[in-house]
Amino acid sequence: MASAVSPANPSRAKAWVSAFRPRTLPLALASILMGAFLAAANHSFNGLVVGLAALTTVLLQILSNLANDYGDSQNGADSVHREGPQRAVQSGAITPVQMKQGMGVFGLLSLISGLCLLWAALGTSGTWIFLTFFVLGLSAIWAAVNYTAGSKPYGYAGLGDLSVFIFFGMVGVCGTYYLQTRALPLTVLLPAAGLGCFATAVLNVNNIRDIRSDELAGKITIPVRLGPQPARGYHWLLLLLGFGCASIYVAATYHSPWQWLFVLAAPLLVFNGLQVWRRQDSMQLDPLLKQMALSTLVFVLLFGLGQIL
Repeated sequence: MASAVSPANPSRAKAWVSAFRPRTLPLALASILMGAFLAAANHSFNGLVVGLAALTTVLLQILSNLANDYGDSQNGADSVHREGPQRAVQSGAITPVQMKQGMGVFGLLSLISGLCLLWAALGTSGTWIFLTFFVLGLSAIWAAVNYTAGSKPYGYAGLGDLSVFIFFGMVGVCGTYYLQTRALPLTVLLPAAGLGCFATAVLNVNNIRDIRSDELAGKITIPVRLGPQPARGYHWLLLLLGFGCASIYVAATYHSPWQWLFVLAAPLLVFNGLQVWRRQDSMQLDPLLKQMALSTLVFVLLFGLGQIL
């Protein structure tokens, strides 16, 4: 992989950077930010742990993007019928062998970074806790690779939404919070679930856009199962559930009006829901992917600042 992305070959380097899909990284970091904000509100913020958690998450997201590029090209979802941007393997900019090598590199980097994170957070204490998080880390690597790659990619069976909800919401937020505080109140599950719903909504926009090519390739996503309009109704459900979880958390832990600061993000979410409902042309949905991801990030920042203030 090193020779493939060397400065002597700038076009190949550009292809790799594109395959990393940088625009997906802020959403991946949202769960780490949420866990960091909640821990800070509990006076337990640990900058080293948060930094290593962020690095591990970025590496895992890049691994997932490379595996998605490779898997969809091999399984037929990346075809002439695909509505989104052309992928690296699909275009021939990166060969399947090179992409698999890239996946191996980022899988190893994710493992090393994750082990450093656990050592910084737990040290030698709590063997069972260390092993539990180590297994979670291995599960995250497996999930990143097998979403669309592997012999039986679970994304093709419509389980991508569940995976995103678990890893982008529950595991990311609760794990980051626990590694700083060594505690996990049940109330933390609410903002974790809320963020999981918003992250799933981002995936849902992507899947509504690609519904035609996914159906032709046998990729049975939730929108393929439900149909275009019911999938748009499902999108509204995710937005309402995410906002509702945040509201219940604030009501359950209320001590200051600042905790409702996240309500300022509501117009962004409503705009996304309305536009997803109205825009019927697949390519018109593409900008809403970025808008939903950025709206989620704004929500996390406002929610987190509100809890600290």
